[in-house]
Amino acid sequence: MRLDKYLKVSRIIKRRTVANEACDAGRVLINGRAARASYDVKVGDILEVNLGTKPVKVEIVNVNEYAKKEDAQLMYKILNS
Repeated sequence: MRLDKYLKVSRIIKRRTVANEACDAGRVLINGRAARASYDVKVGDILEVNLGTKPVKVEIVNVNEYAKKEDAQLMYKILNS
């Protein structure tokens, strides 16, 4: 699944266009490297999103094409507190 779509489906970022723009601006890192919106995410990747004042660091646990609101948080595990 593309990175921008994963960010939207997992509800880390609300809109896919915003996710795409964040990737283009270099605010999304995968395994410590800046990632493009077309990057193919895999289970086990470490994802960092630097939007706002507090960066979010998560590990990708599950990749689903669709997720209900209740199931979206099961797609990743938060690493920073």
